[in-house]
Amino acid sequence: MSVELASDYRPSEDEPFMNQRQRRYFRDKLIAWKDELLRDSRETLEHLQDENQNHPDLVDRASSETDRAIELRARDRQRKLIAKIDAALERIEDGSYGYCEETGEPISLRRLEARPIATLSIEAQERHERREKVYRDD
Repeated sequence: MSVELASDYRPSEDEPFMNQRQRRYFRDKLIAWKDELLRDSRETLEHLQDENQNHPDLVDRASSETDRAIELRARDRQRKLIAKIDAALERIEDGSYGYCEETGEPISLRRLEARPIATLSIEAQERHERREKVYRDD
């Protein structure tokens, strides 16, 4: 059974939380985001292969290596992000998507819209960040 979504559909607080339309909306949003990251990754790989040349000038070589390192770090962050997107897609399938992993309460639609991979409500995320800060300050 498939649900038709209007291209201008946005989840609303006026409908049941994580109904079929909302799950489909966030699933499509996550898949589009993942596809974009994978496309960017392929472009970077092609760019790095094209850039794999010997620069006779030491400054050019250093600049090229720095650019390469920055791109590789960005791709590593994107690889981790893709893993989080995959985890969010699994939560959509098992029915736990949209609910805080710490409290079990619904995560606000506004938060999910802004960060569809969110696993904690804003309140739980703030508590988590405060605890992290305390440990970092020690």
